[in-house]
Amino acid sequence: MYRRANAEPALVWAMRTQEQVEFTTQTPTFYTSSNEARRGFCPHCGTQISFTADYLSGLIDITIGSLYDPSLQPPSFHHGDSERLGNTEQVSPSIIFFNKIASS
Repeated sequence: MYRRANAEPALVWAMRTQEQVEFTTQTPTFYTSSNEARRGFCPHCGTQISFTADYLSGLIDITIGSLYDPSLQPPSFHHGDSERLGNTEQVSPSIIFFNKIASS
């Protein structure tokens, strides 16, 4: 799902509860990308900012690359490792890898 939506072999997210996230400058423009998922985009440049899904109830993913200081959110786990491209390596041995997060 992520690779098709972002044309990247991997995408780095900060997963938080929805209560922990506040958009202070401007609200993203949302796109319903499937029956169970919504993606938030910057209304000016189109950068993907967020992802929510029914199967991640109460959670929101924020793209780390869209943050003012991405270094404040180092990756801590990786889901979707079972779909990793064969020509890519694991990013860091300190990251916990999960095959996938089950969707409904």
